[in-house]
Amino acid sequence: MKITSSLLSLTLLSAAVLLAGCATKSKRPTPDQTVLGPNGLNPESINTTDANAAGLQQRLPDGVIDDGHLIHGLLPSVYFDLDQSAIKPGERSKLADAAKYLKDNPTKKLLLEGHCDWRGTDEYNLSLGDRRAQSVKKYLIKAGVDESRLETLSKGSLEAIKNGTADQMGHDRRVDLDVKKDDADAGAPATAPAAAPAGGS
Repeated sequence: MKITSSLLSLTLLSAAVLLAGCATKSKRPTPDQTVLGPNGLNPESINTTDANAAGLQQRLPDGVIDDGHLIHGLLPSVYFDLDQSAIKPGERSKLADAAKYLKDNPTKKLLLEGHCDWRGTDEYNLSLGDRRAQSVKKYLIKAGVDESRLETLSKGSLEAIKNGTADQMGHDRRVDLDVKKDDADAGAPATAPAAAPAGGS
């Protein structure tokens, strides 16, 4: 009985302490005691410019890389058959889109980078990469692009995957159409032209 009365006393004491702790409510602050102040928040008085944001760039579309001088991946690459520099019929729509992009963006210029797969000598692949870049350049000139807006460069097999699979070698046989940056590009987002059908070899 002594244990039961001790337990009952302990239970009643615990309940009293709990109820005493819950009896006081915290007082809510008045509006003039809050961050907003007595007049509330005026959205027009908020400074929305950040001095640190001046150097930030707009987000680029997925797969597009801006290295500060060139914008890679904005225009799709043109792919070639093994040991060929002739533009395949399935790749011509990409060049039509590139010509339209240049027409819509009269200050832009392109760097046409010719690439090859790993097979062949370095000298031969540099020559083949150049022929591919020149082939794309000639096609764009015939499509109405001024020659002064096109520059070519051959990388041959410098960036090719050595002993690559057939798919990897097909990806290496290409001309990249990189947009050269100009002064107007500072802070301006890169906008891609309408997507062309996927191609490649």
